[in-house]
Amino acid sequence: MPVPGPVGPSSTSGPAAGGAPQRLRGGVLGMADIAAATMANVGPAMSFFFGFAFLATTAGIASPLTIVAAGVAVALLGNTLAEFSRAHPSAGSFTTFVGKTFGPVSAVTTALLAGLGYIIAMASVIAISGGFVQITLHHYAGVDVPWIVWTLLLTGCSVVLMLRGIVVSTKWAGYFFGVEMLVLVVVSVAAIVEHRGALSATPFLPGHLAHGLKGLAAGFPLAVYLFIGWENSAALAEETENPRRNVGRAVFSSVAIMTVSYILFSYATVTGFGYDLDRLGASPIPFIDVAQHTLGALAFLAYVGGLTSTLGVLIAGINSQARLVFNAGREGLLPSFFGYVHPTRRTPNNAIVAFAVIALLIIGGWGLGHLLGSGGGSMDPVVFFTESSSLGAILILLVYLASNIALPLYYRRYRPQEFRPVRHLVLPAIGALAILVPLYYLAKPGQPAPYSWFPYAALATLLAAIGYATLLVRRDPSLAERVGSVVADAE
Repeated sequence: MPVPGPVGPSSTSGPAAGGAPQRLRGGVLGMADIAAATMANVGPAMSFFFGFAFLATTAGIASPLTIVAAGVAVALLGNTLAEFSRAHPSAGSFTTFVGKTFGPVSAVTTALLAGLGYIIAMASVIAISGGFVQITLHHYAGVDVPWIVWTLLLTGCSVVLMLRGIVVSTKWAGYFFGVEMLVLVVVSVAAIVEHRGALSATPFLPGHLAHGLKGLAAGFPLAVYLFIGWENSAALAEETENPRRNVGRAVFSSVAIMTVSYILFSYATVTGFGYDLDRLGASPIPFIDVAQHTLGALAFLAYVGGLTSTLGVLIAGINSQARLVFNAGREGLLPSFFGYVHPTRRTPNNAIVAFAVIALLIIGGWGLGHLLGSGGGSMDPVVFFTESSSLGAILILLVYLASNIALPLYYRRYRPQEFRPVRHLVLPAIGALAILVPLYYLAKPGQPAPYSWFPYAALATLLAAIGYATLLVRRDPSLAERVGSVVADAE
């Protein structure tokens, strides 16, 4: 294990005596640690279980091609994140990168969009963690304890683990990820072997995309969402050994592994359903149906993989994304309450707890809306997972877009001697164009409620964030100097 670096002052909120900012514990994570945490944050089992049926019905039997396209697009985004992290590693991640390029108003705006977007998206994970426990217990034991009970229990345990320190919580997230990947690979290989006599290249032929390129484009945002969490390692930069090198390596290795893995899982699933799109689309969780048909009683392992996946995402996601909120509080972009660091464990306790509590309040408010709405029914966590993740994804994609636009400007302004046209201009430009596709499909008119009002909610959030940021910067002009002032590997 790397030797911990300087931990900084031990004051309890805001800047320490003498104006020095509080710091997280440096150098305690290696490249393998942050790569495992990143893939745990992606949560391949959870994402694939609840996302692939919709993806397949949208894109067709050749839906694995949309995963290939999404993997390429995310790799382009990874280039942006890696190049920024090489130049200016920071726990603030996107907030720092955009803010250093465009100024303090953009930094505050990005902090609000990223913070709220990640909290809304993570609310979907928090809800589905309890929902999947309920599904599993009901299937195997006939027990039907309300999912919200399991959600509260799992969230509480995860938060306690995170408060104990980044090393122990990251290790546990990595363990959970290892279990889910083992299950996913075993089931996929078993399904392919079971149907070896009927194997076909059909899933990789463009002619089997639903409506051709239109089907590819329609399925593209769903495929991109399978990768959300790929940016996890950037926010762990302050606690990572040699972040200028290791963050980029973790990003690219994680995206590559996840792309290959999703192609395997999707091919096994469409093969397991005999390339019957109607049956596949009618299945609530197609991969589990494939596991039951292939492994029989051992299909229980697929449920175990789903449970460990939700736990891994809970820990890795909140750990990483709460650090964006923490850094914004530390630099004064958000209330200083969020910038508290535990004097011994060096964990951003207030940011972690606030992140989880706000996500739970969003779940409660959403559920209340279902009860008081025209249907008057209780909220299904699987339905909420799709709804909440879609709204959160719009805000997150806006942050991705701003970062890709910022990269060439940042390098031309601050590091002109290192500017490379392909790496710092062409690739982020293609990445920005790739982001516009899922943004369009998430915001296009004519969608059913509540998806129809998500674009308006995102626009209102963006305008409110800009307004708040403008007022804050006018009141405190020194914000311009504090944005990105804490570099991850600074002594």
